[in-house]
Amino acid sequence: MTPNPLMGVFYHWLGGFASASFYVPYRGVKRWSWEIYWLTGGIFSWLLAPWFFAALQTEDLLGVFARTPAATIGWPIFFGLLWGFGGLGYGLVMRYLGLSLGMAVVLGLCTVFGTLIPPIFAGEFAEKLLSSVSGLIILAGIALTLVGIVVVAMAGARKDAALSDEQKAAAVAEFDFRKGIIVAIFAGIMSACFAFGLAAGEPIKALSAQAGTGPLWTGLPVLCLVMFGGLITNLIWCSFLILRNKTASEWVGRGGAVGAPLARNLLLCAIAGVAWYFQFFFYTMGESQMGSLGFSSWTLHMASIIIFGTLWGFAFREWKDAAPRVRAMVWGGVAILILATVIIGYGNLLAS
Repeated sequence: MTPNPLMGVFYHWLGGFASASFYVPYRGVKRWSWEIYWLTGGIFSWLLAPWFFAALQTEDLLGVFARTPAATIGWPIFFGLLWGFGGLGYGLVMRYLGLSLGMAVVLGLCTVFGTLIPPIFAGEFAEKLLSSVSGLIILAGIALTLVGIVVVAMAGARKDAALSDEQKAAAVAEFDFRKGIIVAIFAGIMSACFAFGLAAGEPIKALSAQAGTGPLWTGLPVLCLVMFGGLITNLIWCSFLILRNKTASEWVGRGGAVGAPLARNLLLCAIAGVAWYFQFFFYTMGESQMGSLGFSSWTLHMASIIIFGTLWGFAFREWKDAAPRVRAMVWGGVAILILATVIIGYGNLLAS
C-alpha cells in the first residue's frame, strides 16, 4: 500500500480528538475516588481494548508474539512502564491545571522528546531530516508546533495570573498552578517514552505483516505490550492509594460511594478508557501512512491533542473569565498548530 500522508494527518486528528476527549466522561463519575475511576477506566484502555482490537484486526496475534525474541517483547513493556508514570501525572495535571493549560505544558515537552530522540538514537536524524527538502519542511513544521504550544501555554499562564482564587476554583475545582506545573513537567518527559516503546516494537510490526496483517494494523500488537507496561505502573500506584485510603469498597457502593450510580460510573469509565486507547489506535494508523519519515507522527499527534484539548477547555468555560486578548492569543496558538500539522503532512507527502 502506497503511503498517503494527508490521510495520515486525518488519522492523527482522530487520535488527537480521542485523547483530548478521554477525560470528559470522568467528569460525570460520582462518589468514586480518583484511584477507583482511574484504575477502572485503565483496565479498559491498557488491557481489554488493546487485546480486543489487535485480535480483531491482525493475523495470528499469539503466533506473532511466539516468534518474537524475548528482548524485543521486553523493551516495549519497559518503555510502557516508564510511560505509565507519565500517564499517572497526566491525570493529575488535568485535575490541577484543567484541560487547556495542562495539555499544553505536558504535550509541549512530550513533543520535543518523543519526536526527536527516536531518530537521533537510530542515527537517522541527519540523514532523513537535514539532507532533504522534505526533511527540512518537517523540521519547520515541528518548530512551528513548538511555537504554537508556547503560545497556548503563555495564554494559559496569563489567564491564570489575571484570575482570582475563586474564579480559578470555579473553572477547575482543584486548581493548583505550582503543583500542576511540577507534575506536568514530569508527565511530559515520561509520556514521551510511549514513542520509544513503539520504536522498539518495529520488528513486531514486521512479523505481523509477514503473518498477513494489513499495513494499517501492524502497530496494534505493539500497543498490547506498551500499554501492558503502563497498566503495571498504574496498577501498583492505584493499589497503593486504594489500600491507604481504604476505597476498594467504593466499587460495590460502600464507603464514600454510598448512593453512587455504579452502573453509570462503570459505563463512563469504560468510555473514557476506550477513548484513551483510541488515541493510539488511530496513531498507529496515521503512522502507517507517513512513509519513511514516520517519526514525525508524534508531533502531529501532540499538536492534534492540544488543538482539541483547547476546544474542550472553551466548551467547559475554562476561559470564560479570560480577557479578550488572552482568548485571541490561545486561538492564535491553535491556528499555528493546525498550520503546523498541514506543513508536516506536506513534508511527508514530498518524501513519499
